[in-house]
Amino acid sequence: MKNLIKKRVLIPVFALVFIIVGSSFKSDFFEIAKQIEIFTTLFKELNMNYVDETNPAELMDTAIKSMLEDLDPYTRFLNEQDVEAYKINNAGEYSGIGSIVRAYKDKLVIVEPYKNNPADKAGLKAGLKAGDEIIQIGDILVKDFDDNATELLKGSNNTSVTVIYKRQGETKTTTITREAIEVDAVPYYKMVNENTGYIVLSKFNQKASEQTKAALITLKNKGAEKIILDLRGNPGGLLSEAINVTNLFVPKGELIVTTKSKVKKFNSEYKTKNQPVDTDIPLVVLVNGSSASASEIVSGSLQDLDRAVIIGARSFGKGLVQRPLKLTYGTQLKVTISRYYTPSGRCIQSLDYWNRDDNNKAVKTTDIHDFKTRNGRKVQDGGGVLPDIEITALKTNTLTKALLIENVIFDYATEYYYKNKIDAVEDFKFSDADFEVFKNHVKSTGFTFETETEKALNKAMTLNGSDLLDSSVQEKYRSLLAEINAKKITGLDTSKKEISKQLEDEIVKRYFYNDGLYDFYLTHDQAILTANELLLDAAKYKAILK
Repeated sequence: MKNLIKKRVLIPVFALVFIIVGSSFKSDFFEIAKQIEIFTTLFKELNMNYVDETNPAELMDTAIKSMLEDLDPYTRFLNEQDVEAYKINNAGEYSGIGSIVRAYKDKLVIVEPYKNNPADKAGLKAGLKAGDEIIQIGDILVKDFDDNATELLKGSNNTSVTVIYKRQGETKTTTITREAIEVDAVPYYKMVNENTGYIVLSKFNQKASEQTKAALITLKNKGAEKIILDLRGNPGGLLSEAINVTNLFVPKGELIVTTKSKVKKFNSEYKTKNQPVDTDIPLVVLVNGSSASASEIVSGSLQDLDRAVIIGARSFGKGLVQRPLKLTYGTQLKVTISRYYTPSGRCIQSLDYWNRDDNNKAVKTTDIHDFKTRNGRKVQDGGGVLPDIEITALKTNTLTKALLIENVIFDYATEYYYKNKIDAVEDFKFSDADFEVFKNHVKSTGFTFETETEKALNKAMTLNGSDLLDSSVQEKYRSLLAEINAKKITGLDTSKKEISKQLEDEIVKRYFYNDGLYDFYLTHDQAILTANELLLDAAKYKAILK
C-alpha cells in the first residue's frame, strides 16, 4: 500500500519536473530563435538601405566579436585566418621570417627575432632587430592593409619578401627568404651546477611534454639529482600537455585536474596515463604573474600533491578551459566550456567576468576558500597559485604593468642597445646610474597612468549636483590629484627592484637572445639563486613540503 502511495505521488512529481524542464528548454530555444530572426532582419535591412556601401563580412565579424567581449577574453570567434594561426600556435611550426611581431595600425614592430632564423639573418650585416618598425611589406603599405599585416610575412618555404622598415629614424630595406620555423616549447636547459638541472618550459604546444621529458632525461644523464622547472612567462596552451608534463614527476593514475561545466559531457577528471620519469627527484617550479592556464595546472597540481616547492610571484589566475567548436565556412568558436580544479579542489580563477564594476571591467574574486594539500598544508583558491617562497623582484604592481603595457621599458631597451656596447653577457650590469637615465627617459616620453585612487577621485569629481562637492571641496580634490601625479616618478624608485628586473631581461635579450638571457639568469636571477640554495638544503626543502 505504501509503495502504491509513493508511486502515485512520485509519478506526478516527475511529470511536473519534465514539464518544467521541457518548457524551460522551449523558452530558451524560442528566445534564441527570436533574437536570431531580429538580428537577421536588421542585418539585411542595414546592408540594403545604409547610405554608403557596407562590407557585410566586416560588419558581421565586428558584431560577433563585440558580442563575445561581454563574456570573457578567452571566448573568441576565429575566422579562417585565426583558425590557421591557432593551429600553428598549438603545433609550434609554421613558415615565415621567424620573429615575434607586434601589430599597430600603421606599422609592425619587431619584438624579438629568433636567433639564426630568416629575420635575424636578413641583410648583408645584421638582420632585423627588436624595435625595428616595418612600414611596408612587398608593395603593400602596412597602414593601408585592413587585415592583420603580420600574415603578409608568412608564406611558403624558400619564397622571398621585401620589407621596408625604420630603425632609429632611418629608413632601410631588406629581403627575407622565408623558412620553416619551429617554435620549441623548451628553448633552453642546462646544468646549474654539478648536480642541479634547469629547464625552461615556455609554452604548452604539442611538443611540450616530449621536449621536457627529453631535457629531463638528458640532465639526469649529466648528473642532475635536483631540477628547477621554469614556467615564468608561460601563457599556457594544451590541457593534455599540462597533464603529461606533470606526469613526468608523479605516478600513473594520479588525479591532476577536474573540469566542471553546465554541460554534463564537459565534466571530466584528468589523470596521469604514463609511467613517470622520476617521482622522487627534488623539484622546484618557478612562476610569476605571466604564468597562466596550463602553467598553473602544472604548478598548482604539483603544489597540491606536495611534489614540488613553488618559488616566484603569484601566477596569473586563469582557471577557465576553452574548446574550439567548428562552425561553417572554416570558422570556429573558441568557447569557455568549464572551470578547472586542481587536486585539492581549488579553482585559481582570479577575475570574475560575470560580475563587473561600473566601467564594465571584471572584478577580482573576493570569495576566497582554504584547501589542504596532500600533506595538510593550507592553500587557497581565487587568485592564481601563490608560491611557497615569494620573490619580491618578480612581483608586478600598477606602475610596472603600465610601463610594460605602454612599451616604455621596451623602447628604453632599444635606445640602450644602440648607445651601449656589450661584448659578453658576463660583462652586463644594470647600474644605479642606468636607472637614473631610465627615469629621465620616462619623463621625456610623457608617460602617464591612472591609479585606482585617481580613478575614484576623478569619478567623485564628475558627480555633478552633489551638495558635498562645493568649490572648496573640489579644489582639495584637484590638489590631491596633482600631488598623486607628482609622486608617480618617485614611485619609480619605490618599484626599482621590479622595474630593474624587467629592464635587465629586455636589454640582455637585445644583445644575446633568449639563450644569453637564460645564461645570465643562472648567475644573476634571484628566483634561480633562491631555488638552488633551497635544493642544497634538503632538510629545509622537506620541511616546506611537510
